[in-house]
Amino acid sequence: MRSSRFVVGSLAAAMLAVSAPAPAVAAAEGLTLTLPAPTGRYAVGESSFRLVDRTRPDPWVPAQPYRELMISVFHPTIHSGDSPVTRQFPPAVAAVAGGNLGLPAGLVDWASTETHSVRDAAMAPGRFPVVLYSPGAGDPRDWNVSLVEDLASRGFVVVTIDHTGDGPAVRFPDGHVTGNGPLLALWNEAYRTGTTPAFFRKLMEARTADTSLVLDRLPSLPGGLNAGMDLRRIGMFGQSAGGFTAANTMYTDPRIKAGVDMDGTLEYSAKPDGTNLSEVAAHGLDRPFLLLGSSPAASGSDIHREPSWAAFWRHQHGWKADVTLDDSGHASFTDAEALLPQLTGRVPAETLAAAIGTVDGRRAVTATRALVASFFTRFLKGHDDHLLDGDASGHPITFVR
Repeated sequence: MRSSRFVVGSLAAAMLAVSAPAPAVAAAEGLTLTLPAPTGRYAVGESSFRLVDRTRPDPWVPAQPYRELMISVFHPTIHSGDSPVTRQFPPAVAAVAGGNLGLPAGLVDWASTETHSVRDAAMAPGRFPVVLYSPGAGDPRDWNVSLVEDLASRGFVVVTIDHTGDGPAVRFPDGHVTGNGPLLALWNEAYRTGTTPAFFRKLMEARTADTSLVLDRLPSLPGGLNAGMDLRRIGMFGQSAGGFTAANTMYTDPRIKAGVDMDGTLEYSAKPDGTNLSEVAAHGLDRPFLLLGSSPAASGSDIHREPSWAAFWRHQHGWKADVTLDDSGHASFTDAEALLPQLTGRVPAETLAAAIGTVDGRRAVTATRALVASFFTRFLKGHDDHLLDGDASGHPITFVR
């Protein structure tokens, strides 16, 4: 089954992984993987919150009359270097992490990966632009910590969103966990009956409503966080369906001033053929938007190979650019690019390449961090380092013309 970048590496791959044989692996289990340190001038704090919308029923659990979400807020802080840091995944999420990457069960101890962020640290003095992050369908909000922490260290408040019932597991403060079984069953039925456009539209409507809820609640976040947010300067980015979510939310919500789509289609199709374009693809935006694409020959994203990106490009009124991360894969725009190369020699090379291509992992992480930071610094802070002018940069990237 060839699915679009709307779901590949997430919903579709999670289903395929159930029946796929585990690849051969060397005799070592429970490995602890390491996230790269952020590069900005600030240390990073992290706080998590539950948000509840009692006016909206849960879209995936009809018996639940309200919608609840978890978010994490990564922000600049001035904590001391010996403060304890958080773990990337809570145990409930760690238990299912990596399941959509074709990795053998037990190879990685996903619960042991540490972030570089201090729990509930005080916000650094000042007011910082806010950037929202939406993960790919079937992925948790914790699956891009490397990029999120780097942005926070450069002077942004970054809010990551768990779209409950969409991600593999969402743990709430009272201990209950919500998985994505109902959504996967609906996806499987939609694929079987040829009704995937309606399924995708429902998925995106839920995600867009989730994002608007987060925007509504930012002014009331506790712990002094709201005082450090400049809510006149808000951006958004996401990977796969998260990139689609960023574009879709910008189309209906003017509070988001700039956005980035990392390898996500902009149409409601199981195959990206231009037959079910979204409104944002058909009409474009009047604010800056950056397209970051992967480069597999058969399925990479750029304005010449992805019909919805081509349509968006024609109709985009605001600033625009299309940049390809050379020799990358769909998951290169997640923490997979920082973590999976640490499994070289323990996992077949083709398994790694299927997720993150063959680009050097460190150069890929550096390039993605630089591109995303350059974009938001330019359009939310007013400082331009000219990386997005398209000149030679030394990064493994290609500007698509």
